[in-house]
Amino acid sequence: MVIEPPEGSWWDWDVVEWNAGRLRLGAGHDISYAHHLELVFGDPVFVRCPAAFQDPVFRAPTRDETWLLADQTGEEPPVVLAFEADAGGPARASCLIAAGQLDIVPGTVFRYWRDHLAAGERLAPWVRPPEGSAADRERR
Repeated sequence: MVIEPPEGSWWDWDVVEWNAGRLRLGAGHDISYAHHLELVFGDPVFVRCPAAFQDPVFRAPTRDETWLLADQTGEEPPVVLAFEADAGGPARASCLIAAGQLDIVPGTVFRYWRDHLAAGERLAPWVRPPEGSAADRERR
C-alpha cells in the first residue's frame, strides 16, 4: 500500500517534532514561514529519514524493507511509509518510516509568532511569544 498526501504543492518537507510517541513531518511549497500539511506518526518504531528533504516520491515498501522492519521491530507495523527524496546529496535518499498510526492533517502551521490565528491555524511546537509580551506573561 502506498500512502499519498492529499493534492497540493508539497515540495519542501522537514521534521517538525520527534519524540518517543510522535514523529511529525511538515510540508508545503516553501516552509520558511509556514507549512500547510502534516503527517503525524503515532508510536514511531523505525525512522530512516533526513531532517529536511524535498520532492518526495512515495512508493510501496520493497520486500527487503519489509524484512528489515520485521527484523528490527519483531512484527509488521500497521503503518509503513517508503519514499525517495532529494536530501541535498548526489543521489536521492531512500526513506522508511514505520509507526503504529498515521494522521494526515491539513492546515496552516506558522513557524513564527502571530497574535491572532484564524480558525484552523496553528503555531509550530517551538514557537513562543516574544519575551515580555502579554502572551508571554500569560504563558508563564
